[in-house]
Amino acid sequence: MTRGHGTAARNDRASATYRRLRELIVRGRLAPGARLIETELAALLGVSRTPVRAALLRLEQEGYILSPGAGRRARPAVAALTREDADELFNIIAEVEGLAGRRAAALAPPARRRLVRELRALNGALLKAATARRPDPNRIFQLDEEFHAHYVHVAAGPRLLALHQGIKPQTERYVRVYVNALVGEIGTSVVEHNAIIRAVESGSPDAAQRAVQTNWRNAAGRLGRVIVTMGEHGTWQDESV
Repeated sequence: MTRGHGTAARNDRASATYRRLRELIVRGRLAPGARLIETELAALLGVSRTPVRAALLRLEQEGYILSPGAGRRARPAVAALTREDADELFNIIAEVEGLAGRRAAALAPPARRRLVRELRALNGALLKAATARRPDPNRIFQLDEEFHAHYVHVAAGPRLLALHQGIKPQTERYVRVYVNALVGEIGTSVVEHNAIIRAVESGSPDAAQRAVQTNWRNAAGRLGRVIVTMGEHGTWQDESV
């Protein structure tokens, strides 16, 4: 194997390890506040410590992992779920997806009409799922994610998509944990989604951007109230106690 091929293979392993660890964090398999030990993670994923170390560094840079302190006993841990962090993340994604909404409203009329039809279908399915006799929180989560992902992927350029892919999974951590308590708020989300759809349909970039921002900012408020009621997850305790 040439030197170039060896470097590429190492980079591929590190990227794959990063994606697997991020998925475990987003889905709650690695719980908020859980300490992360390289040897244990390497055994879990069936890789050496080198790609794990690289993946942990990248995850720390992106905010999925935090270091609680210094010293030999200190280890990186999965970032806690807190009201303050949720508010920051949801307001960031409001700006990122707001730009995507703006671009969606500026699409050529045929593409815009097709997007509007698809968004209406997704939002209708979301309303049906939310008003079912026995609402399925996982189905509701999936449909809400698909609604937002659809206009982003249709309209965003590569730079905006890269920003979105770096931030959005962090918001998913919160929704997955608190989704049961948010089910009763979905009707309000559906109304806000309709405002996004109308703005895109009318070809108004300013209105579409504002509608997306409003939806996410209001979602931040709804989630914040739930976190206050149910409590934060994974806040660190002093190891010396």
